[in-house]
Amino acid sequence: MADELHPGVIFDVDGTLLDTNYLHVVAWIRALRAHGHHDVTMQAVHGAIGIASGDLVEHLTGAADEAISQAHSDFYQPFRDDVQAFPHAADLLRACREAGLRVVIATSGDKDDLDWMLPAIGVDQDVLDGVTTSGDVETAKPAPEIMQVAMEAAGLDPKRTVAVGDTVWDVQAATRAGIRCVALTCGGISEAALTNAGAAEVYAVASELLRTLDTSLLSSLTRRTQDD
Repeated sequence: MADELHPGVIFDVDGTLLDTNYLHVVAWIRALRAHGHHDVTMQAVHGAIGIASGDLVEHLTGAADEAISQAHSDFYQPFRDDVQAFPHAADLLRACREAGLRVVIATSGDKDDLDWMLPAIGVDQDVLDGVTTSGDVETAKPAPEIMQVAMEAAGLDPKRTVAVGDTVWDVQAATRAGIRCVALTCGGISEAALTNAGAAEVYAVASELLRTLDTSLLSSLTRRTQDD
């Protein structure tokens, strides 16, 4: 059937596939302090990672300020050479694809960021069935739009789709989109916080999820539900 929906997995990038969260924290702190916000702590910034730039600034300072977002981009640029993928992140994507899942990336970053993110992860476009970025949506995580757009674009069945992320914002966005979320603690958010946010399963890092893929929630996605 032309309109048949497919099982799939939607991956976040920063802090999930790429070890970038703490680099972003430093870039944001420098940007905030450069614009007079010396009262914002690194802990507060870390807790806000995963929200799109404009919303993150408003979340931390109480007001939107595009200049701070641009300063973050400027401070972060030199850090790209330090970005590494978490161990076996690319292997996890390939394993999901080989298991019969459509593999989709949904990132709060810009479309241009994919030019360096995908090589950093170590995957080619042909491994992916779709990519959704901040430019494709009007509202950022924890709003569900990025998950909804990603599912619609890739033809995913919400009943057989799981998000994989590392922040409470990922979990909340997935839940609001009507899908479950498998969370990883490698981005620096605790297992307790992710579980309390509603994560269905929590693993340490991509390599652990890969190692236990056959017994994880993802393994059930290729089996049709009784309602289908």
